[in-house]
Amino acid sequence: MTTTHQQRPPKPPFYNELIRDLTQILGRDGVLTEEAELRAYDCDAYAPEKRYPDVVVLPKTTEQVSQIVRLCNRLQVPFTPRGAGTGLSGGATAITGGVIIATTRMNQILEADIPNQRLTAQAGVVNVYLTKAVKSKGLHYAPDPSSQGACTVGGNVAENSGGPHTLKYGVTTNHITGVKMVLPDGEILQIGGKVEDPSGYDLVGLVVGGEGTMGIVTEVTTRLTPLPQSVRTLLGVFETANQATQTVSDIIAAGILPAALEMVDTFIIKAVEEAFHLGFPMDAEAVLIIEVDGLEVGLEEEAQRAIEIAMKNGAREVRSAQTELERALLWKARKQAFGALGRLGKSMVTHDGVIPRTKLPEVLKEVRVIANRHGLDVGNVFHAGDGNLHPNLMFDERDPEQVKRVMDAGHEILKLCVDVGGSITGEHGIGLEKMEAMAWLFSEEDLALMERIKKVFNQNELCNPGKILPSAKRCWEVAHGAKMVSAARGAAV
Repeated sequence: MTTTHQQRPPKPPFYNELIRDLTQILGRDGVLTEEAELRAYDCDAYAPEKRYPDVVVLPKTTEQVSQIVRLCNRLQVPFTPRGAGTGLSGGATAITGGVIIATTRMNQILEADIPNQRLTAQAGVVNVYLTKAVKSKGLHYAPDPSSQGACTVGGNVAENSGGPHTLKYGVTTNHITGVKMVLPDGEILQIGGKVEDPSGYDLVGLVVGGEGTMGIVTEVTTRLTPLPQSVRTLLGVFETANQATQTVSDIIAAGILPAALEMVDTFIIKAVEEAFHLGFPMDAEAVLIIEVDGLEVGLEEEAQRAIEIAMKNGAREVRSAQTELERALLWKARKQAFGALGRLGKSMVTHDGVIPRTKLPEVLKEVRVIANRHGLDVGNVFHAGDGNLHPNLMFDERDPEQVKRVMDAGHEILKLCVDVGGSITGEHGIGLEKMEAMAWLFSEEDLALMERIKKVFNQNELCNPGKILPSAKRCWEVAHGAKMVSAARGAAV
């Protein structure tokens, strides 16, 4: 599909000096300046907002990142950290231009400390490679975003990413014990390390989920988790979404804590089946992937209890993966769902609201109503166990009217989540997408406190400007005439 892009803005006055000095730091192959190269970095996976950076750099070491940041400070050039670009809220989009610092060449695993169950890696290491490095030792890195075959651990830290196994194992912040980072002034700082609970303030917890506004994480130290002794993976097939969501609530109420409890609706089922031919029932309104793991003793009984609950709620059938291959295929269906939607030839916005589990039936129904009212297709595939919704709204980004409708529908969906006692993000972050929605959850005093905390790290607003807080958005609009960059509008800033 051909996408309309904004025109590349004129080169700023500092451009020649910037490129010269960046080339001295990185060499020519570490500095991207051609329009075709920059186009690949004009957004992350949040398509409605796009902006060309002035230059993209590809450092390999923490020291190089520090030198780049110091140069940007000297020239007063904004800079935006970026991992693999799989983020879904615009957090890695260089909305004010300047320099994108892409960490994808920082891809070395530095140490696997098996006795202490710790692993240290550069920020550009792909998530799944952490587990591959230690799986033979009976360990794994538990956070598993759906994009884990592409996303990098530095980006996971920025967004506090989750994944299907969040329900039992927690999100990124539960597994990061230390980070090395370059502060917005270029200073290199080590926070935390291998120890379990360091004394003093939890600065690691503050940085994880900071969306790159407090500095650029270049190395991480992660907790490694023993692989479960045994696993049971089930697929429940339901005639209605209400039956599936009631099953979710009943499984948790029964005292069962699954490793994962994922729901896929009929729109996604059809897309996945057409793409991968896995034998999913095309006429089902919803399926649940239910996975329990742990010690072999008692696990079969726990799986049977989950099956009984599903059948009591009207499941047509519950399949059990009999081999590792069958289990892998079930998870392929879940984790490749977003890619399967790409075959439909449209753009997509994947939202990330959180609601109480008991509100799933009414919220899913209202999500469909909202999408229909705006003339949009919607598919839901999400972490049902912890109420983390991912409605996928399909649209054509070349059509300005459809862009407006998808933005309006998204805001209505997020407001709905807040109104039923939920939140506007579970794992995708705020980025560009949800800044105004922060005021639905926080008072002016709360937001002002967050702004003061950010400025302790990022005083001159050069590091990933225009993100997360409504005040950041207002500053950007004042500086740029409130011209929000949209690919569909072909606008230039």
